[in-house]
Amino acid sequence: MLILAGLGNPEPKYEKNRHNVGFMAVDALARKWGTAPWRARFQGLACEGQVSTPDGPVKLLLLKPKTYYNESGRAVGEAMKFFKLKPADVIVFHDEIDMAPGRFRMKAGGGAAGNNGIRSVTSQVGDAFRRGRIGVGHPGHKDAVMHYVLGDFHKVEHQWLDPMLDAIADALPFAAVGDDERYQAEVMRLAPAPKADPRKPSKTDD
Repeated sequence: MLILAGLGNPEPKYEKNRHNVGFMAVDALARKWGTAPWRARFQGLACEGQVSTPDGPVKLLLLKPKTYYNESGRAVGEAMKFFKLKPADVIVFHDEIDMAPGRFRMKAGGGAAGNNGIRSVTSQVGDAFRRGRIGVGHPGHKDAVMHYVLGDFHKVEHQWLDPMLDAIADALPFAAVGDDERYQAEVMRLAPAPKADPRKPSKTDD
């Protein structure tokens, strides 16, 4: 089994925030691969699914913690322990301000780089879990970061966001067999985005 968890905040007012792009990714994955309805479980909302791979089907648990972004590890840790899984069986999708909008990177292990949600997951399961990092760009100054990530995506940003979310779902079989490098490459092939300075967001940003 593979746990696919997204980071985000649960209230409707946060639904379209950049900080909630992890929830958006898991929603896209559920639309593509989910086989059961969402229900309250593991201090969050969870649904089960299955992804087909050349090595056979892989079971999925899709998880959106309801513990708020900074305490996401409580939900992820509970689910991982329940299924007796290893950190390598967990992929956490989250926003990444130090990557240009539309860029996608997979990473296994490492530090939190100031991301309190990732720090929370690390505190519960160790640092060896896999991360699906979704670039949202940087507002240009550290004092503006909180306002920026808790702001909604602009309409024009959906030109790259929506294809990327679809690509994250469509390319999942590669991640399901552990080939994160191929998964990352396939997402970027399906939803290409230019390499750019993450501190130069689009002119439509605040």
